[in-house]
Amino acid sequence: MSICINCIWEEFSVPLKRFIKKRVANDQDAEDIFQEIFIKIHSNIGSLRNDNRIHAWIYRIARNTITDYYRNQNNIETTELPGDMESSKEEELSANPEIASCLKVMIGNLPEIYKQAVLLTEFQNMTQKELSEEMGISISGAKSRVQRARKMLKEMLLDCCQLEIDRRGNIIAYEHKNSECKYC
Repeated sequence: MSICINCIWEEFSVPLKRFIKKRVANDQDAEDIFQEIFIKIHSNIGSLRNDNRIHAWIYRIARNTITDYYRNQNNIETTELPGDMESSKEEELSANPEIASCLKVMIGNLPEIYKQAVLLTEFQNMTQKELSEEMGISISGAKSRVQRARKMLKEMLLDCCQLEIDRRGNIIAYEHKNSECKYC
């Protein structure tokens, strides 16, 4: 196996940064996660058994590292502040993991064909072309399923919560519209 770390850096650094920044609200944390991912790639490149699977292997490391980041954020002990002194930064950090847990429930409530489409494309990083082959449908059919699933999720989320979004499209705060929301 002859895998060049510099080649991996050249090929994956830009799309990997974009992948991370879509999932992490804070730029500094995204950069830290990016560096940690490349350390893991460098340290574990010898465990890759099939060069053809390097893309999936790298994105698996990325997803796991992002998951670890959110898990660690939830385990940080904080001192309770009076309600009027709460930091907006703390709210910003807690918004995405909480929304993510709501989205998991919402995805579970999608019709099966849409649930499968969104899980494969968004969580297993499958392209829509690969999705069409996996599901035995046309590429346009796969694209339609993914778009419909995303639209359904957006409608469920907006019915449930009022979202505050930053200039890059990241959720920085939210508020429940309905106390009887079955998702959150």
